[in-house]
Amino acid sequence: MPMRGQVCLVTGAASGMGAVTAQALAQQGAAVIIVDRDPEKGPAAVNQIVRLTGNAAVEFCAADLSAQQEVRRLVQQFRSRYQRLDILFNNAGAMFPQRQESVDGIEMTWALNYLGYFLLTNLLLDTIQASAPARIINVSSRSHARAEINFDDLESRSAYDSLKAYEHSKLAILLFTYELARRLEGTGVTVNALHPGIVATNFGLDQDGGLGLVMRLFRFAFLSPEQGARTGIYLATSPEVAGVTGKYFVKCRAVPSSPASYDATTAGRLWQVSAAYTNLEG
Repeated sequence: MPMRGQVCLVTGAASGMGAVTAQALAQQGAAVIIVDRDPEKGPAAVNQIVRLTGNAAVEFCAADLSAQQEVRRLVQQFRSRYQRLDILFNNAGAMFPQRQESVDGIEMTWALNYLGYFLLTNLLLDTIQASAPARIINVSSRSHARAEINFDDLESRSAYDSLKAYEHSKLAILLFTYELARRLEGTGVTVNALHPGIVATNFGLDQDGGLGLVMRLFRFAFLSPEQGARTGIYLATSPEVAGVTGKYFVKCRAVPSSPASYDATTAGRLWQVSAAYTNLEG
């Protein structure tokens, strides 16, 4: 059990790829906190992981990461029980067929897929740094390559398209990953992002039109959650990437992301805007 004594927090982990990742970390002996918005699936996932791994140090915390108050409550709950955090795995995400807003009045894709990562990571950053060497892993997507950051309409108010909003959020995650890696250089904390592949979960099945049809018809050809989780598990556990930071991984290999994702000026501006969104200091 090479990860005995380590503490890992995995979001969106009550099912699918997140649950597979949480199980793999527990299998290696880590204490694992599963975070998900579903209060019924979470305990069931914990019970299954404990049964399959024999590791009783697995628990569930319910939180809707699109709601900033819930993110802050989650962090307080975590800190009341743990003094270290070795792995933060930002996995939660969704695609919304129609434009909707979070309880904070922020477009839901932007609130959950990106700002949730930004706020949770920053609130836990002092604990992560104190636990170094530590790792932060962010789930992005190859679809980021079709997006650009539009600071005039970050919340898709002018014209909402579910896929474009999703791609936009995934590019933001990469910009955040690279900016955070620059800020944490020399601290012993690594920050990397990944594309898991197109995974056969419930993701995208509720989409309207052609996208939803494709997701349903070609589901048989998608990766299993176990296959989709491989790169994330590799980044969380492999000694090969212990000192690697600021990279984008596909199939367990670092590959280039889109040119737009490397724009440090855009990343710095996005950080400041995101800090304002979440009431954090820039």
